[in-house]
Amino acid sequence: MAEEKYTPKTVKDVDSHEFVRQYAKHLKGKLTPMENVDLIKTGCYKELSPYDPDWYFVRAASVARKIYLKQGIGIGKFRKIYGSTYRKGVRTEHFCKVSGGLIRHICQQLEKAGLVELYSKGGRVITSAGKRDLDLIAGRCPNPPQMIFT
Repeated sequence: MAEEKYTPKTVKDVDSHEFVRQYAKHLKGKLTPMENVDLIKTGCYKELSPYDPDWYFVRAASVARKIYLKQGIGIGKFRKIYGSTYRKGVRTEHFCKVSGGLIRHICQQLEKAGLVELYSKGGRVITSAGKRDLDLIAGRCPNPPQMIFT
């Protein structure tokens, strides 16, 4: 019987939803959310604030993952990534960006935690400590299901 060879996992190797959930749990003690986090809407096109009480940490984990995957990404790009369509009743839908202050606060909190730093060309870049932290959490995530074609 052949033994399985251990291969270290990175953020790119694991399922994104599972990774974000695990990393959000890890960030709970490291970040301090805004005071009015239970009242904040994530965008002008939303009617209510998110139902999940830990939504701030889930968004922070998602932002950290995106910075890991694409270095030098800024607040404006995040506003586009998390934006959605704005329906005005029966009128035509239009794209609307998400709140920039929330994304900016998350990036500042990630900087204070030492996971992210400002990039010289603009935007944010992951630090070596942040990369180690994200890869450590990725190693704990279960393997994604393999597609077997016959």
